[in-house]
Amino acid sequence: MSPHRTSIGLIGAMALGALAVSGCAVLPDWLSGRPPVEDGPGVVEPIRAAAVGQDTVLFWISSNGCTEKSDLVPVVRETYDGARVTLRRVRDDRCTHPEKDGVELRWSFEEMGLAPGTRLQVANPYRPAQG
Repeated sequence: MSPHRTSIGLIGAMALGALAVSGCAVLPDWLSGRPPVEDGPGVVEPIRAAAVGQDTVLFWISSNGCTEKSDLVPVVRETYDGARVTLRRVRDDRCTHPEKDGVELRWSFEEMGLAPGTRLQVANPYRPAQG
């Protein structure tokens, strides 16, 4: 094999590898296995945890001491097999006494306009408690 052919093969392999690696960062959400985050008012709220049960969704979020349920809005979108909710913050918590355990906020399916028993996914990114 000529040295010229080897260097072209090596360059091609490196270029293909670079494309493959860069493609991982831009996979569509449906391909990456992550639920998409919905557009809506305010900003997407990172959550500590979430639980869905008994036609209710429970979120645990960080708080600077003044977070109330009215500061957040659940944005619900229908999916092919149920619904997806994204919790979005519409008012900042400007207090300076963080809640060590965060706050627990809950929405009923009825409040979110969902039929009882709807299969529900949570699309927010998770951010564990700090410290």
